Parts: sequence; C-alpha cells; structure tokens
Amino acid sequence: MITINTLDHASSFEAYIAEPSSTPTAAIIVIQEIFGVNAGIRAKCDALAQAGYLAIAPDLFWRIKPGIELNPDVPEEMQQALGLFGQFDQDHGIADIEATIRAARARVDGGKVGVVGYCLGGRLAFMTAARTDIDASVGYYGVGIDGLLGEKHAIARPVLLHVPIEDHFVDKNAQARMHAGLDDHPKVTMYDYPGEDHGFATETGDRRSPDAAELADRRTAAFFAEHLR
Repeated sequence: MITINTLDHASSFEAYIAEPSSTPTAAIIVIQEIFGVNAGIRAKCDALAQAGYLAIAPDLFWRIKPGIELNPDVPEEMQQALGLFGQFDQDHGIADIEATIRAARARVDGGKVGVVGYCLGGRLAFMTAARTDIDASVGYYGVGIDGLLGEKHAIARPVLLHVPIEDHFVDKNAQARMHAGLDDHPKVTMYDYPGEDHGFATETGDRRSPDAAELADRRTAAFFAEHLR
C-alpha cells in the first residue's frame, strides 16, 4: 500500500500498488467496483504488473469507510456495497483518481498513464477520459454511461468500452443510447458481448465468464500496448 495526497493536500488516502520486475515506462490506474479494493481488484493490479506496468488501485471509498473489501457473491455484502455506492460522491472520486494519476506519473518519470475500471469503475473511467489528461481509458460494464454522453465532446484520447448485452444493471435501451452517442466518436471503441452479464470479467467468483473475460482482457492488453507505449 502507498499513501496518496488529495489534490488540495488537505488529506490523504491509501492505494494498492503492484510494481513490475523491471522499470515501468507506463502506469495503469485500476478503478474499483462497488466492493472496494478487494482481492479481485488487487489481482487485476498484479496481472498488469506482470505485463510490465506500474499498477495502482486507489481506495475511492475512503471518505465513507476506508479499507472496505466486500464479496459480491455474499448477498449481505452485495447490499452493503450498494449502500456505499449510494453514499459515494463521484466528483470526489474523479478528484482522487486525478491525484492518483499525478502520483503514478511521478513514479514513471512523466510517462503515460492509463485507467481501467469495472462496474462503478467503468463509469468513472469514462468520466476520467472526459475530465482529466489520462492517456487511455478502458471501462468494463460501466453503469450509467448513457447519462454521461453530454461529456463525450471532451474526450480527446482513446477510450475502450466492454459492454455485456445481458447486463442486468445496464438495459438494452441504455446500451442503444450508448451506441447511438458513441459509435461515431473517433476516440471511442465499443465491444458488445452477447449472452454476457454484468461482472463477467471479474477475476474470481460466480460472475466470471472465462471465455468472454479472456477475450475482453486480450483486447484491453492490445489497447494499452498501442496507446501507452
């Protein structure tokens, strides 16, 4: 774990960090689901470090409950996570992601920084693309992106979105609005995953769909290899 100062330096928060065996030339911020920086998110960081990136997952719920780790396969913990999401201030979240970007850039000597997020993190990855100087952004099953299309004009660097067609949090009408709003955007690529539901690319647990997860992760790896090198 490392400590990151907020943008105003009035406070600080913790972040999980995974470092590659050799000197990294780029960093990737991993944005949590509503379950905190749990074992699955840390595993995402570890895999990125094995691929040669510096990976950092900030604890975005620190203002509500620092260090929270929840299991989506446990009903009581799912309900707790939904409650935390209801309390979460997304503007503060973006500010903390921006602070993490700055910390990451300093650790790679001014090199490129990307972001990848899941669920809530997928939404925040889209917002990060529109509101910060991030170099490349990936969102897995981001929620409510159709309500953010008014910000698409601000996206100046590449964005990749993974959209499971049977997502029970993002219905087909919302997906249609996403396609209508983003298919012609020169910086945005969207991939649909027929038959897949929300959370299909989680590292472990009941939600994981291995074939689709591996396909999406290969596409993500190719995307970052192109835009962060």
